[in-house]
Amino acid sequence: MHDQLQRITKLQTIIAAILVAGLGIGLMVLGAYLSETLAPGWLSFFPWSEVGGTLLVAAVLGLGIDYFVGKDREARDVARLKRVLAESAPAMRDAVIQGFALGNQDLARVASPETLDGVIRNSLALRLGDKTFAEEVYQDIRDQAIQASERWHDAKVEIRLSPASYLPSKNPARPDLFTVTVRWEYSVIPRHQSRRFAAVSDKTEYAELAREDGTFAWYVTPKEGIDATDQVAFELLQFSVDGQERTIRRSARKTGQIYTADLGLDVRQAEAPVTIAYTYRTVTERRGHLLFVDIEQPTRGIEVELDYSDCAIERVSVLDFIASSRATRIERSPNTVPGRSVRVGLDGWVFPRSGVGFVWVTAERPASTIASSNGARKRPRNVRAPGGSSLD
Repeated sequence: MHDQLQRITKLQTIIAAILVAGLGIGLMVLGAYLSETLAPGWLSFFPWSEVGGTLLVAAVLGLGIDYFVGKDREARDVARLKRVLAESAPAMRDAVIQGFALGNQDLARVASPETLDGVIRNSLALRLGDKTFAEEVYQDIRDQAIQASERWHDAKVEIRLSPASYLPSKNPARPDLFTVTVRWEYSVIPRHQSRRFAAVSDKTEYAELAREDGTFAWYVTPKEGIDATDQVAFELLQFSVDGQERTIRRSARKTGQIYTADLGLDVRQAEAPVTIAYTYRTVTERRGHLLFVDIEQPTRGIEVELDYSDCAIERVSVLDFIASSRATRIERSPNTVPGRSVRVGLDGWVFPRSGVGFVWVTAERPASTIASSNGARKRPRNVRAPGGSSLD
């Protein structure tokens, strides 16, 4: 069955043949009329009948020839097209592969997200030799990257452990605590107008806040002497954007407290990265022997430093929960200098749900009573607070 274009082409051919044949018949009639009348010599000199007969014969023959050779012409056209495609296929293939490999901007106009996902999955399956493994790995990484609202760069986390600023004897119910002062600094193209820091003691509320974009949540386990509404449990001390201090607003509720800081810029038009820095203070139990730093957003390049100079800590072990092909750098301050600290760094990308844990052994207790090891890979069970530490 002929397609619509072929039908239109044949119809055009028939109409042209009819017009030429009609013109030929008209010229033959005109020539016969002029031969029977006394027409001027210059007008009767032209062979109207012969030209008309030629046009009529040409129209009829042309229509017949087109009808008989049409099928052969179509076969020749198809064969010519196949030959051209066969000769151009290697160049076209190389151009397509080069376009995908080099990230040509034209791909954004011609390839849908579903098409790109299929290309990546197939390429990864060929590279890994396992289709199921490639699909699951790509889906996990893609979901983490796409669902992340922001991407941080060059994050620096400075943590200082110090004895609690109050005397435990004044509040016998309150456990012996370390004060934890944490300072974050990173560059980011912001996607949220404000940042919220929430400390709550209700698990349901904590789960809801942890899912909100732009909200960093801490869970404080309810204990006698420790209350999530107390600023001793958590307090945001400072928040700045590109070195400009921003106002911090605090609101308390029955189950905790929330700190809010406005960035002071229009995030809908933000195209250049800004440097965000904030400092908060929280507490952790001395006998807990554990502090964990959680990664909130995909982060390229992170450095975490723990300073425990003011504490009676004999040794600190590092639990590295960062999954990366690059080695994590762990540096300790030499014994010949005042102060004690440990620094952990990584130059590559770190994805959410990764982090760094610090396990310490106090000088007052035998090391054999503390279950800690540099080689441990089991995630601490009492860590619940993303972005910092929790009291458990």
